[in-house]
Amino acid sequence: MGVEVTMLTPNGFRTVPMPTYPEIRLALAMPGAIAARAAAAKPDAVHIVTEGPIGFAVRRWCLAEERPFTTSFHTRFPEYLAARAPIPPRISYAVLRRFHNAGSGCMVATATLRAELAGHGFSNLLPWSRGVDAELFHPRPEAPPPGLPRPVFLYVGRVAVEKNIRAFLDLDLPGSKMVVGAGPALAELRKTYPGVRFAGPLTGQRLGEAYAAADVFVFPSRTDTYDIVLLEALASGLPVAAYPVPGPVDVIGSSGVGVLDDDLDAAAMAALEIPRERCREFALRHSWRACASQFLNHVLTAQRLTESFSLLAEGTAP
Repeated sequence: MGVEVTMLTPNGFRTVPMPTYPEIRLALAMPGAIAARAAAAKPDAVHIVTEGPIGFAVRRWCLAEERPFTTSFHTRFPEYLAARAPIPPRISYAVLRRFHNAGSGCMVATATLRAELAGHGFSNLLPWSRGVDAELFHPRPEAPPPGLPRPVFLYVGRVAVEKNIRAFLDLDLPGSKMVVGAGPALAELRKTYPGVRFAGPLTGQRLGEAYAAADVFVFPSRTDTYDIVLLEALASGLPVAAYPVPGPVDVIGSSGVGVLDDDLDAAAMAALEIPRERCREFALRHSWRACASQFLNHVLTAQRLTESFSLLAEGTAP
């Protein structure tokens, strides 16, 4: 699409594991060192993805340089933090509101999340949908069976307390349950649920085969904003069972490719009746190119608006 992308990530910095979630690494670098790397990239536009040490340092650099930037809100950190420590979500939201409102726009994946954040005082909220790699994730009639009794109910994602995985594992379902992913709760859940197949983290072809070999994708989270695994499952021809909460409601709604019910057991059983070709057809409407185009339009619009306001302030606007 004619854009050169430079990524500024914890790679290249000394990192430490995040408390209670060691799989996530936090960069240990002085703000000046991060600002120097940002400046060396000579960016035309800056987008801050995560509210971590690098994100805060780049935000500080942008503000000091009077450089426009956009952000995106992906994770309900206030709720996740409250599940691990006695920190009220209102305090965390105040910090995040200050972080994001300093930018030219904050991108969010769904209308529900946009309304929620507006209620918390977030401003300049922009829609940014998601996409799926339909070539990697697709139905595989020839996919090797997982060696488990049918039907196979699958969960893919982080194995952590905020994902509410126990709600899935405690269901009284026929056949088998399979969990793909890693996280701080993996060892405990393996010990507690010996009858569940824990495959660990899978990527690429092996992940695509895991989706295609299952019968229903069960998504027990009540806090996700928009989990890409929903589209990956649907692209693989896998119907979804989930709670009727933001995230699944925004992605699936009344499309007929999943069952949303407060009774997750009933949802999982009803999803078995959904035609796999319907799921695939739905997922094909969500391309990565459309997602990238939407993102690029927001970034460039924010850049142009800021430049226009600067010219007006200087009295040099045409």
